Amino acid sequence: MNRIVCIGECMVELAQAGPGTYRRGFAGDTFNTAWYARRLLPETARVDYLSCIGDDTMSDQMEAFMQDAGIGTGHLHRIPGRSVGLYMISTQGGERCFSYWRDTAAARSLADDRARLDRALEGADIAHFSGITLAILSPDARTRLFAALDLARKNGTTVTFDTNLRPRLWEDEATMRGGLTRGAAAADIVLPSFDEEQGLFGDATPEGTIARYRGAGAGTVVVKNGADEVTFWSTEGGIDRLQPTPVAQVVDTTAAGDSFAGALLAARAGGTDLRDAVRAASDLSGRVIQAPGALVEEAVAPD
Repeated sequence: MNRIVCIGECMVELAQAGPGTYRRGFAGDTFNTAWYARRLLPETARVDYLSCIGDDTMSDQMEAFMQDAGIGTGHLHRIPGRSVGLYMISTQGGERCFSYWRDTAAARSLADDRARLDRALEGADIAHFSGITLAILSPDARTRLFAALDLARKNGTTVTFDTNLRPRLWEDEATMRGGLTRGAAAADIVLPSFDEEQGLFGDATPEGTIARYRGAGAGTVVVKNGADEVTFWSTEGGIDRLQPTPVAQVVDTTAAGDSFAGALLAARAGGTDLRDAVRAASDLSGRVIQAPGALVEEAVAPD
């Protein structure tokens, strides 16, 4: 039985449903990845979510939503007196923009207890985290998370890291660069997006991004690049490239990278080779961005 643990923050999502009205949902980068992986894996596999929530009604509803989606909540720690973060999606001139309320969200405490982290990761086949996971944590909590991931990796867990840059969540740019580099050192597989990496690190090419994360210690690097080629490298297969299938109309790119990661994790958990896993991930991402919202049910079962 495969077991995947995704680590991070799930939030309340308010999306426009009409003039002056909003529809409530639940989403967040590593949670979205868990949601897609759960739908692609056989029932015998387990997908757990490691985070913190509060003890209010909204936290209850978030936990119930995860359980209904088949995602394990045994490592969803409750913090009395706290609640979960919230973001609102607005449209301005045809472009989506986001407003966030997350400064006191319970998920910021997900790595406050090292023993709890170790228990959650024990026996996991894959552990997945992101740059957002790191950004919401205090410096000491990041250190605890890295130590727990290092131990899990030593015990046989494959660690995957989606760099997912959110500059406003970090203390400063230098800390963000250091955190992403340390995140890559804790991971077997790193999933950066070239436009973000180019802006932060000045990478001239996707190959440059691969070289930098390879130097940090990653054994596999998959560089997404929008509609352009996915460039990927592993210690076993060297460098390779794959052109995504063209998408006729892009509707919403919110979960493009999250769904890519979910499909890649599910494929690798099932023993698929890297090139075919990248193809499956690219294909799912291409379907997801043709529909609104982060969690697109029809994209997972397009037939």
